[in-house]
Amino acid sequence: MRWLMLYARSRQVPASLATVLISAVAVWALSRDGSAAPGGTQLPAVVLTAGAMALSIGLGGQDVDLDRGAAIRWAPRRAAHVLLGGAIVGAVLLTVQAVGQDLATTAFVVRDCAGLAGLAALGAAVAGGRHAWAFPFTWFAFAFLAPASETSVPVKVATWMLLPTGTPAATWTALCLTVVGTGLYALAGPEALTLAGRGRSR
Repeated sequence: MRWLMLYARSRQVPASLATVLISAVAVWALSRDGSAAPGGTQLPAVVLTAGAMALSIGLGGQDVDLDRGAAIRWAPRRAAHVLLGGAIVGAVLLTVQAVGQDLATTAFVVRDCAGLAGLAALGAAVAGGRHAWAFPFTWFAFAFLAPASETSVPVKVATWMLLPTGTPAATWTALCLTVVGTGLYALAGPEALTLAGRGRSR
C-alpha cells in the first residue's frame, strides 16, 4: 500500500479530488433551489468536464524521464488511473444528485465520464499532464458554442457531450475517445508524441 500512497502523492491525487468535490458542491448549491432545468445537459457537462480537467492534473509525474526509467509495469497502472478517475468523477456527481435535484441520467454520466476521461488521457499523451486539461476544456467550449443540429453527423460528433443519451454519434464518439485516449496514454505514457518528436530531432 505504501507505493500506492506515494503514487497518489506524486500524481497530485488529493488536489484532484478536492477540485472534483468543490465543483460537485457548487452544483449542489446551484440545484438546491430548483433553478437548474431538469433534463438539461449543460450543467452536468460542466461538472464532468471540470472533473476531467482535475483528473488530468495527475496524468503526468514530476519527471517524465524518471517515470519511464522505473522498472515497473506502467501500462495497467496508467489505464487504471484514467478509468478509476473517471468513475470517481461520475460517482461524485451521482452522489450529489441523490441529495439534491436530478441533473442527468446515469447513462449520460457514464458516457460523458468515459469520453472525457479518455480525452484527458489523450491530452496527457500528446501534451503532458500539465497541459492535458486543455483538451476537455477546449472541446467543451466548442461544443457549447457550436450550433445545434439534428441531422449533421459532424456537429453531433462535435457536441457529443451535450447530446442526450441514445444518440449514436455521441455514444460512438465517447467510446472512441475512451479507447484511443486511454490506450495511447497507457501504452505510450505522458508526452509520448512530444518525446518522440524530440528523439527524431536529435
